Amino acid sequence: MFRRAIVIVLDSVGAGELPDAALYGDEGSHTLGHIAERSALDVPTLAALGLGCAVPLHGVPCPTSPRASFGLMAERSAGKDSVTGHWELMGLVLDRAFPTFPGGFPAGMIEAFERRIGRPVLGNVVASGTAIIDQLGPRHLESGDPIVYTSADSVFQIAAHEEIVPVPLLYEWCRAAYEIAVDGAGIGRVIARPFVGTPGRFTRTANRHDFAMPPRGETLLDAMIERGHHVTAIGKIGDLFAGRGITESFPTTSDAHGMELLEARMVARDAGLVFVNLVDFDTLYGHRNDVPGYARNLERFDARLAGVLPLLREDDLLVITADHGNDPATPSTDHSREHVPVLVTGPRVKAGRSLGTRTSFADLGQTLAEVFGVPALRHGVSFLREIV
Repeated sequence: MFRRAIVIVLDSVGAGELPDAALYGDEGSHTLGHIAERSALDVPTLAALGLGCAVPLHGVPCPTSPRASFGLMAERSAGKDSVTGHWELMGLVLDRAFPTFPGGFPAGMIEAFERRIGRPVLGNVVASGTAIIDQLGPRHLESGDPIVYTSADSVFQIAAHEEIVPVPLLYEWCRAAYEIAVDGAGIGRVIARPFVGTPGRFTRTANRHDFAMPPRGETLLDAMIERGHHVTAIGKIGDLFAGRGITESFPTTSDAHGMELLEARMVARDAGLVFVNLVDFDTLYGHRNDVPGYARNLERFDARLAGVLPLLREDDLLVITADHGNDPATPSTDHSREHVPVLVTGPRVKAGRSLGTRTSFADLGQTLAEVFGVPALRHGVSFLREIV
């Protein structure tokens, strides 16, 4: 019935707290809800698909006849980061969270890293990425020492000015950190955070790179590759899966670039899975508590989506979802433990079907496993029969 599936992950576009949100300090978080309340949303394409049916939103109506099947998904895995969320979307549920370091990294880990790179580090604190480069960037310019920091997620982040530390050298430092922090301590990711500019005007660049732990078990991507299907990764998908289960990968410089690449691959590839992550929602707006900016990015995506829908072929399946929340209306700049929306459309998809609240993101992976005729995944319940 379907030869091609397109999955677009709106990074951090959460749809209301999960029952265990209080355990993560996220009680009351609602990324979409709070944005809609505080900054009027003009998203006619998403509204027509049924976003306002999946989750009640101020100013986003639920139409009488939504064009998509719609619902919410709850995360079963422990955690609220992109790696955990994307792995579960592809059928891999984690029974334990990646370790986090709310007090900074242990002295032994930092000392080992400093020995590997031959210089001391700055920071080693939990911090917002933009705030810490504003704070420590001038010292970094003088010393050349990297800025190391973490967050509520399991990440070892290294920031450096591109004119002081060339990007290839920063990546080399990240690989050293990977051996210590990921291989050695089970941390989920090391992230290179290059920036440019002058004090008071620093900006992060598109040369970010995630060095992630490979998935801890088989994912839908692995199953597809093993059986000869084509998997296209756009955005940070390739990084999040450590390149595993992917035929071709295209990094992006912005969400607009990601949508351009999606349209190009829809023309070039008529079968398989196209898996897209749009990260600006998270990095530019969620982590910076920028409610108006987040709202305008949703509107920009909505306009681009209107141009993508006519490109769908008769045997295409399109899914729009998210991987966690990042409520810009709360004091926290960290991810939030939330439900995510799921909108499913295509010429052969039954419109207006409520999928309810799925008990795992893995339901999506299991559905796609059935679509592509690969063996059932370990986790998830397919909703294919509900939409065809």
